[in-house]
Amino acid sequence: MNKIRKGDTVKVIAGDERGKTGTVNSVFPSERKVIIGGINLVKKHQKRTGDVRTQAGIIEREAPLRISKVALVCKNCGKAKRVRIKEFEDGSKKRICTNCGEAAD
Repeated sequence: MNKIRKGDTVKVIAGDERGKTGTVNSVFPSERKVIIGGINLVKKHQKRTGDVRTQAGIIEREAPLRISKVALVCKNCGKAKRVRIKEFEDGSKKRICTNCGEAAD
């Protein structure tokens, strides 16, 4: 079970983008990376490819960030904290905030 999923609100805790918050657009668990909307923007020089209608020129897009550089923002306490995964007796698993102890899901 991943601690950070698509659609979560996260805060960047390290690097040039430190302190910014955004929502997770996609997660790459095998690479341990996430793409966050509006954060870690890079410029890509792209030229037109044949007859296909592609956007040409300098394009700004989001680059992946390491999962270790982001922290999940708890919906209950509103702070960016670590989460733990707790397995309940019925077999279900939930992410638990280390600050308030409530479920982050």
